[in-house]
Order: sequence, then structure tokens, then C-alpha cells
Amino acid sequence: MQESVSNKSFDSVNRGLPQRQQEYLRLFLAAERDVLRYVLSIVPNANDAEEIVQQTAVVLWEKFGDYDPSRPFTPWACRFALNVARQWMARQQRWRRLIAGDLADVLLERRRQLQPVFDARLASLNHCLELLPQRHREIVRRYYFGNQDVQTVARELEKGVEAIYKSLQRIRKRLQECVERQQRLEAGP
Repeated sequence: MQESVSNKSFDSVNRGLPQRQQEYLRLFLAAERDVLRYVLSIVPNANDAEEIVQQTAVVLWEKFGDYDPSRPFTPWACRFALNVARQWMARQQRWRRLIAGDLADVLLERRRQLQPVFDARLASLNHCLELLPQRHREIVRRYYFGNQDVQTVARELEKGVEAIYKSLQRIRKRLQECVERQQRLEAGP
């Protein structure tokens, strides 16, 4: 599901751009969700994290000439996101105590250690999403991947707002149970 949204976005933006910009957009759009998840592990407020990702996108474009295409793009982008997040936190009074120590470095190291677990859970989630009925996948696609609010989803699917809220609640519970079941199966007896 996510891939088709990203590809559609990329295709609509991509037309007529120079090759260098096309390559940057392709790489950034493919990595953007991972970069956002990474920033969210450092800055828990979603709005702040999205702002940091946008600032990171600008910095990445400015530094794109330094990017080595033989290396993975996402870790390179995450290093810049960490720097942008640190700069952002330094400007925010409420974060001063957090960056006074080495908390950002500790979180970064902990995230690196847990990355295989995150990747396995994400693979399980993708598998479980495919098992959902089409109507539920459509609600998930619109709400989570399309960033539509519940009212918009309800209106476009011709359902009541409460029905969408209840569906999302049931879908989340079903996905959680499925992911946990997948994780137990992969872990073995």
C-alpha cells in the first residue's frame, strides 16, 4: 500500500525535473517514513518531528552532491536528521535538559540495537495488513498513509464518523494481535 502511494507521489512530482532532482526525490520519498520514525524516536511530538523531517529534506538537498550512491540513503539521511533534531532541540527551551547529557546519543545507540526488532515487526505488520479485508485496508490506507482525518474518511467512504472510529479501533486490535502472533511464530517454541 505505502509503495503505491509513494510511487504515485513520485511520478506526479517527477515529470520534467533534471536527473539529479529526480534521483534525490526518488531516494528521499522512499526513505521519508523511516526518517520520520527515526526522528520520532528522538522527538516524541509528531508535529515537531514532521517539522524536523522537512528541515532535514532541505539540508539533504543542499548536501546531496556529497551523497555516495554506493551506500544506503536512509542511514545517511538519518545522520542529517539527528543533527537537525539536535539543532531544533537546542532552540527549544523544554529540551535543554535532555540534550545537556548524552541522551540523544543513548537513544541513537538504543535505536540501532533495536533496529532488527523494528524491522521484524514492520515486516509482520505489512504481512498482517495484507490479510485484512479490502474495506479495512482502504480505511487504513486513507487514515494512515493518506493522512486523512476520520471525518474525511467517513465522508469519502459514505460511512458515519463513529463507524470509522470503531473500525479503526477494531483494525488496530486485529493488527496488534496478528503482529504478536507472527512474532511468536518467528521466535519459535
